[in-house]
Amino acid sequence: MEIYFLALGMLLAGALLSVIVKDSWKFKVCSIFTLISSIVLFLPAAAVLLTGGTLAQTVYMSPIIGDVEFAIDPLSAFFVMVISGMSFLGTLYANGYMKPYLNKGMNVSSHCFFLMMLIASMVLVVTVQNAFFFLVVWEIMSLSSFFLVIFEGEKKEVLSAGIKYLVYMHLSVLFIIAAFVLLNIYSNSLTFSDFAVALHGEQTLANIVFLLAFIGFGIKAGFVPFHNWLPDAHPAAPTHVSGIMSGVMIKTGIYGILRVLLFVGTPSKLIAYTVLIVSAISALYGVLYAITQHDIKRLLAYHSIENIGIIGMGIGIGMLGLAYSNPAVAILGFAGGILHILNHSIFKELLFFAAGGVYLKTHTRNIEKLGGLIKNMPYTSLLFIIGSVAICGLPPFNGFISEFLIYAGMLKGIPSSEINLFITLVFAIAALALVGTMAILCFTKASGITFLGNPRSEQAENVKGDVARVMIVPMGILAFLTFFIGMYPQYFIGAVLVPASMFAGSEAILPIFNSVMALVSTLSWYFFLFLVLVLVLFALRALIKSKVVLHNTWGCGYNRANNHMQYTATSYADLFISTLKPLFKRVTHIKKPKELFPKEAYYELEVEDIEEAYIVKPLISWDEKFLAKFERIQSGNIQQYILFGLVFLIIAIIGLVYFGG
Repeated sequence: MEIYFLALGMLLAGALLSVIVKDSWKFKVCSIFTLISSIVLFLPAAAVLLTGGTLAQTVYMSPIIGDVEFAIDPLSAFFVMVISGMSFLGTLYANGYMKPYLNKGMNVSSHCFFLMMLIASMVLVVTVQNAFFFLVVWEIMSLSSFFLVIFEGEKKEVLSAGIKYLVYMHLSVLFIIAAFVLLNIYSNSLTFSDFAVALHGEQTLANIVFLLAFIGFGIKAGFVPFHNWLPDAHPAAPTHVSGIMSGVMIKTGIYGILRVLLFVGTPSKLIAYTVLIVSAISALYGVLYAITQHDIKRLLAYHSIENIGIIGMGIGIGMLGLAYSNPAVAILGFAGGILHILNHSIFKELLFFAAGGVYLKTHTRNIEKLGGLIKNMPYTSLLFIIGSVAICGLPPFNGFISEFLIYAGMLKGIPSSEINLFITLVFAIAALALVGTMAILCFTKASGITFLGNPRSEQAENVKGDVARVMIVPMGILAFLTFFIGMYPQYFIGAVLVPASMFAGSEAILPIFNSVMALVSTLSWYFFLFLVLVLVLFALRALIKSKVVLHNTWGCGYNRANNHMQYTATSYADLFISTLKPLFKRVTHIKKPKELFPKEAYYELEVEDIEEAYIVKPLISWDEKFLAKFERIQSGNIQQYILFGLVFLIIAIIGLVYFGG
């Protein structure tokens, strides 16, 4: 474990050094130290995944905390590799993305410091085995990400999003603390291994603890109805931060749920069904609202909710497999959910990075004002399209493989004689299929309106050249990974079956492992043949292509196409959205033409999140009215403040004497 602490030391050293070096070197320092720590962390993590063992070391912290154990078991090892690898690509991308901010003279020292602290705290979260220290590093992770989100805090919407994020994170930690307090009461310990002993045979207590933890960690992950912070925070943050938060940080919530599930052991049917139903609703809700968005980063944020739902569906299927003593369902569900953690981190970072490149070149996130970018930004456009295919779960890319495992787990459970399980699985299959269909609709809109057609504004028309190479390289690596995992899934499925066996039992793995490997190996060959066929068709097309000159005698005016003669994002999705009116709050902004030759006319459709519109905003409004009643207390009079302090002190002394006696 010494090598593990060395990696943490490298991250902390990089954080401190990035503060003192000159601006042009700050992100280079972050990238170098993150790369070194990633390589160093890869060694023990890979060893654990290969052997299935555990590396652990106990460190004495203080008289209050006592001994704290740090451990890398297969579950931790998987998350360590995802966190370190994806974080390095994020810091590398930041070298190009943040360059304009350096030219503007903005101080990025604190930003670099908190970026490195976020990475270090995420690694600590998935390896620490002490509840008190876990809460400490969990808070460091939340606070460091908060400061990263409000980098452009002079903008009102950015500051508002950051404050909302901070409120939700502290609401999250209250539920986690409640779960740990219950565990501490019954175990008289703060060590994770003792928690599992305390919950053994205590089904009611296990249900309560798990549900409290599921709410707390679910807020961080972005499950519906705890998702409301996510569509605001991701667009507000700089793009490399959005990529790391969406691709990696929200997965620490999934880690927390899985870790508490290890305490519980075999879950009850109640909590298994709860996880699956909440996850299915989250997946449907996320993709449904993604379709309505015109802000490209907000659209991707809603897809994070969707994919967290897909991961949760895999975990829910695995839990049902445990509850019904069906090891095949359990291992396939957990393997699919865990693999989708990796897959989502890859294609979501790719999509956010490409969207950041678009924003950097056009200074707008509104896809209604984009179009035609594939001509001047060919690499970014192609990489975004690759990410779009992957997130839709289409072969031969990585999203297909993890969803395929989840489908397989569902289908394995359908022959069960339990009618409740049968009905639930049928609806879950239908829900996941509908999610995939809507994702295709959403990303044909996002990629088509953004990159194809004609420019819809001066911002899009004036783009000259693609983004810097230092931004293209991490996107290229991520795009390659989406393809490589899709073409050779057997190597990655073998890796995720090791942490999945912690839940389903290692004795159940071998027969299922062999059947799954045989199936995906066959799929791999089909994918390879499909790829060869596509390349042959392109080659034939290039050989037989002849130069054809077209002469339009009468083109109905279309030979002089302009940006008004093509779909907008609103019109593209309007037919679908119109069929689901009760699920949205539609706000229209319209100016109708009233003259024969009008100078201006427009129609804009804005769809508000129904939870935001009907729950969050009314609560905030009520809170503001309530707090306004106390405004006169803040008079600015120092003597009055001293009087308040004395009154409070007298009340405190009286209470102490009265209750203490």
